[in-house]
Amino acid sequence: QVQLVESGGGSVQAGGSLRLSCASSGYTYSPACMGWFRQAPGKEREGVAAIANNGRTNYADSVKGRFTISKDNAKNTLYLQMNSLKPEDTAMYYCAATYGCSWFPPPLSKNSFGLWGQGTQVSVSS
Repeated sequence: QVQLVESGGGSVQAGGSLRLSCASSGYTYSPACMGWFRQAPGKEREGVAAIANNGRTNYADSVKGRFTISKDNAKNTLYLQMNSLKPEDTAMYYCAATYGCSWFPPPLSKNSFGLWGQGTQVSVSS
């Protein structure tokens, strides 16, 4: 059974940085795409960043230039480096994976992903 476990969330001031990690296990074979999503109270879950097996990445406009997605295949771990954080980045952040996706570019739609972690909270104060 696939498990995705996020960590690294916390509370920071605006302008600060956090690095989220997603440790995964139980895959039958490597997922074609992985991604980070976030959901603020009262809002829809939205795609933040995604990465395909070919290394291609995709970012939401709101985080371009501030967030970086990466993965360590040897450790089965996905990362999200978040710099220059803003109060509007406050949300629960979720790791997701899928066995089937487009690589050009990897999707940011939550409907494209079927495997999800439990989330880690990120709070940014002004």
